[in-house]
Amino acid sequence: MGLTDHAIAYVSTSLEAPCLHALQGGSAVAFTRRGPHKETANEDAVAIIPVAGGTVLAVADGLGGLPSGDTASALAVKSLVDRVRNAESGHLREAILDGIELANREILALGTGAATTLAVVEIRGNVLRTYHVGDAGVLVTGQRGRRRLQTIHHSPTGHAQESGMITEAEALNHDERNLVSNVVGSHELRIEIGSLLKLAPRDTVVVASDGLFDNLLSEEIIGHVRCGRLDRGGDALAAESLARMEGCNAGTIAGHADDLSFILYRMDQPVQVQSNIN
Repeated sequence: MGLTDHAIAYVSTSLEAPCLHALQGGSAVAFTRRGPHKETANEDAVAIIPVAGGTVLAVADGLGGLPSGDTASALAVKSLVDRVRNAESGHLREAILDGIELANREILALGTGAATTLAVVEIRGNVLRTYHVGDAGVLVTGQRGRRRLQTIHHSPTGHAQESGMITEAEALNHDERNLVSNVVGSHELRIEIGSLLKLAPRDTVVVASDGLFDNLLSEEIIGHVRCGRLDRGGDALAAESLARMEGCNAGTIAGHADDLSFILYRMDQPVQVQSNIN
């Protein structure tokens, strides 16, 4: 497996299995597949964008039930790739925000009502920052299973869970779990920017669409990816999510068939690089 130094994007495609990519300073596993028994296109899009001293990871989930969901997610990923790859040194944050805002304008210009959710992770050296819109999200776990970061879904159930009104299991089984309150493709777009997080050498970063977060509890996701080979973690995560969608191994969570996309990232070794994130 050679070192990846160019942007990789999976758009309107369904992978048979997660794909492992070697990056400068780390490794990433990407997976995207349309929902079980679905005949229309996969409305998710995934991108891995190497940059000087790090990488940018993105997962976009075009809204089902609205027109051109696959077009909206593709525009979000394309705009990010274009802006990030052309970013000047020290201006990666601005490039990411510009990419999201450009995608918002382009999706609105379609005039079809299309929209997408989006989760982006910027990693420079061993420092991470998140950007997200909607219920695509980011989770970071340590090797021993300690949850170091998890974004809050921009949705009624996401905010209810964060406030303690409902549990995570109740949120996953809630009738309104598919509602979102913030999307790319809206005049009211709000980009939530996370605080800086210093990654430990064996931390695992998960960036995913709600196809993952609506089918597995956070502790289940962490259990699959916290340690061991990253590609095997990706295989297990995909298999368990798809099985849950098919009604197998449901436990206390009812499966919700949907497009499924995620990226797993882990540093190869301790990184002593001065971060340019600001």
